[in-house]
Amino acid sequence: MTKTINSAWLPLASKELKGADPSTLNKDMPEGITLKPLYTADDLPAEAATALPGIAPFTRGVRATMYAGQPWTIRQYAGFSTAEESNAFYRKNLAAGQKGLSVAFDLATHRGYDSDHPRVVGDVGKAGVAIDSVEDMKILFDGIPLGEMSVSMTMNGAIIPVLAMFIVAGEEQGVPRARLTGTVQNDILKEFMVRNTYIYPPEPSMRIVADIIEFTAKEMPKFNSISISGYHMQEAGATLSQELAYTLADGMEYVRAAMKKGLDVDDFAGRLSFFFCIGMNIFMEAAKLRAARQLWSKIMTDFGAKSERSKMLRTHCQTSGVSLTEQDPYNNVVRTAYEALAAVLGGTQSLHTNSFDEAIALPTEFSARIARNTQLILQHETGVTNVVDPLGGSYYVEALTAQLAEEAWSMIQEVESLGGMTKAVEQGLPKMRIEEAATRKQARIDRGEDVIVGVNKFRLENEAPVDILEIDNAKVRLSQIARLTRMRETRDGKAVDAALKALEKVAATGQGNLLSAAVDAARARASLGEISDAMERAFSRHHASTRVISGVYADAYQEDAEYKAIRAKIEAFKAERGTDPSILVAKMGQDGHDRGAKVIATAFADMGFRVELTDMFETPAEVADKAVAKRVDVIGVSSLAAGHKTLIPELIAKLKEKGADDIIVVAGGVIPEQDYQFLRDAGVAEIFGPGSNVMAAANAVLGDIVGLRRNR
Repeated sequence: MTKTINSAWLPLASKELKGADPSTLNKDMPEGITLKPLYTADDLPAEAATALPGIAPFTRGVRATMYAGQPWTIRQYAGFSTAEESNAFYRKNLAAGQKGLSVAFDLATHRGYDSDHPRVVGDVGKAGVAIDSVEDMKILFDGIPLGEMSVSMTMNGAIIPVLAMFIVAGEEQGVPRARLTGTVQNDILKEFMVRNTYIYPPEPSMRIVADIIEFTAKEMPKFNSISISGYHMQEAGATLSQELAYTLADGMEYVRAAMKKGLDVDDFAGRLSFFFCIGMNIFMEAAKLRAARQLWSKIMTDFGAKSERSKMLRTHCQTSGVSLTEQDPYNNVVRTAYEALAAVLGGTQSLHTNSFDEAIALPTEFSARIARNTQLILQHETGVTNVVDPLGGSYYVEALTAQLAEEAWSMIQEVESLGGMTKAVEQGLPKMRIEEAATRKQARIDRGEDVIVGVNKFRLENEAPVDILEIDNAKVRLSQIARLTRMRETRDGKAVDAALKALEKVAATGQGNLLSAAVDAARARASLGEISDAMERAFSRHHASTRVISGVYADAYQEDAEYKAIRAKIEAFKAERGTDPSILVAKMGQDGHDRGAKVIATAFADMGFRVELTDMFETPAEVADKAVAKRVDVIGVSSLAAGHKTLIPELIAKLKEKGADDIIVVAGGVIPEQDYQFLRDAGVAEIFGPGSNVMAAANAVLGDIVGLRRNR
């Protein structure tokens, strides 16, 4: 029958294409898959005919009835400012239909610093809630019964003190640890790849992961000890096949680490969970989740799992942040709804939907309500919960599932050949591949090959700014410092010192469990920073090396007239001035998201700029010192975590102190338009928001350098 269909379809398709072969409609995807314009029964994998939900390899879902029996959990990720403010927000959302909590912590907390540490002046209360002690954790969950509420916490670097404080907060609510339910991310490998909120080097970090898996397996049977995250990989620019492969490879490494602790795989595997990003390619995203379940079942079977529960890949999903645009931001409501649909069609267990204003600032109560209601409408009005796996048997989706699984498995085997993901991360392979993919993606957007509505096509001439949530960083920090001071004045100092010394001994000797020792320290009212410091004395603090990838942007643009024009301008500049125009691409504060910085560094280097990169997590003073030492023309500050109004003016002040105020400062990233004038008044020459064309940015920066040199 299929051959008859093809023989009937091919001449019709060719006629509509004015004689061209229909294969000209094929589309090569970044995932290494070629899409055809038509899929038929010939494309169905053999196993698709017999696959059923709830039965290994779980391609069609981990439960037999899926949403027909029970819909996914609406689990909105939120946290900002103080514990009091976040608690009020949680309670309001729970009353409005949200079913579980997902806590976002500020970057100071992620990186193991108390709010009074000098390195986090611009980070406290920004992009998440500040947690310095058990006292903050108790306020965060005040009036929220931890024995009844499932709590997810996105935490990796400072996972030991945060989870310890959560356990103690539960105790002091009268909830023993065995009754606590929820998930902690505890996925450190992807931090070294993309997100960068690590504290310790890879080897001791993997020990922390294993200790948490061991502790929770024995003491917290209802709690998921790890959420293995691909989300941040896609946000950093990974293709869907890379996200799938590297996430599962991370999972394999964590399983090995737990088994080395002497745990039987079936004792802990049922409490492992996953976290994927869902972007705009609806069917590819749905197929990715189906392929993930299929591959994980195979992987766990190979590890010797006997329990069917151990072989199930259960996942939380979040709609894409990088797909959100600053330009015409109400389009983001539509994008998020489509992405949510893709996650549901793929069979997620829980879901967070982003707010439309998150490309600009933290979500407001208004935008968060729309994001939450997107899921309620999907559950109650669209009919998607009526049928188990509505895409099952689709020629296209089943073929995509098989192809993605094949591509991902090939990448997993490459990682395994290097000795597993820890070794691959140490060698920098996944990070390099993801950075290359991100640069290629940006080049396609800049060239208009990937259309982003309202950004590189169908753009509005005039856009009215949207209301944003403004966090008074200085006020939040002062309130946190005051609470820290009160706690330190009233606690038993000898008990704290003894608990911290015991924790440091466990870290240094490898004897005992780190989380168990940290619970004792948290109960004694040791702060998050003190617990982190105790382990740092034994483990040291990790410092990543930064580098610029060359050639990727040039490959995409080598025949482009505009690219050739800017290359010619830079060659002319060099011929006249004797030096290349130079830029220091800088990351300040504890913001670890470096996709934009790396894309700019790569693209500018390919165009002919001399590009320098700071290390991650620099202070304004350190950036100013480096800019002067490297004798650069421009500092390009990348800011994605709302610290720009504090850190950039401080950088400009430091340059003036050094007599280097002729160094131009430009800024890019998630910066609300309402803040542009503030930054310009502070001395920022150019501001490039999300969606900015890299070529246009390079021309603007080169123009600023030429103008400055002319006026000297």
